[in-house]
Amino acid sequence: MLNTETPDPQHVSLDQYPTAELVNVLVDDQFNAVDAVRAAGPRIAAAVTAALPRMEQGGRLVYVGAGTSGRLGVLDSVELYPTFSWPHERAVALLAGGTDAMFVAVEGAEDDAEQGAADVRGAYVGANDVVLALAASGATPYVLGALRAARAAGALTIGFANNPDAPVANEAEIGITLDTGTETISGSTRLKAGTSQKIALNTFSSALMVRLNKVYGNLMVDLKATNAKLVRRAIHLTSFATGAGEEAAEAVLAQCDFHVKVAIVALSKNIPVEQARALLESARGSVRAALAG
Repeated sequence: MLNTETPDPQHVSLDQYPTAELVNVLVDDQFNAVDAVRAAGPRIAAAVTAALPRMEQGGRLVYVGAGTSGRLGVLDSVELYPTFSWPHERAVALLAGGTDAMFVAVEGAEDDAEQGAADVRGAYVGANDVVLALAASGATPYVLGALRAARAAGALTIGFANNPDAPVANEAEIGITLDTGTETISGSTRLKAGTSQKIALNTFSSALMVRLNKVYGNLMVDLKATNAKLVRRAIHLTSFATGAGEEAAEAVLAQCDFHVKVAIVALSKNIPVEQARALLESARGSVRAALAG
């Protein structure tokens, strides 16, 4: 039996715990998710290193999963645009059962390996793409079908699983095992297995965006100011990075469509925004390199 499906012998009387103890047990078990991701750190770093050149060549991140794993992939994919201005079309999420499965379980969809392969082919996955295959069990047919089709297309495949020696990890070019063991509620991988996948995906995609020059220091300088909160954040970030007052920061941001990177370079070097934009382009989007140029 898979570790993620094995009942936890420590909590056979879980339903009889006082509520305060029940909550504490469920919370405390989540710390094991962090430990599992930390143990997989070298593999995650290897995945970032392998993915970087493909992203620099214009490739896409393609997330594939079913159920909780698939929904976590969708979540990571959609957050890349507002956080890092990563184009929507370069973060694709394939979910067993289609878009409707994000909200309502589509029974049997995860068992269809051919549909997984068909979805990858339908997304025109190619050699510059990076396919993130997600399965707590590590053996979900939909995900395995997608992974095999992605490999056949020449894409980089990265497999995330929560059981040792799982096919999704073994068959991917880079396998990442998040060994979270048994769940407090047996088989409920929406608990710490899901938490570990959320942490691992956040870590992978955030590190990749840092390597793609979308962060200056630890400042989120490539955000999309799509609402009032993010406009305020853009002003604050620009002011913080340059030492300029918020009025001056907002005035320059207004000239460059609230692109924080451009405003930082323009204010720091006291140059027009068009010149700042050109410097950034020649520096491959690196604020640090543009400021040194």
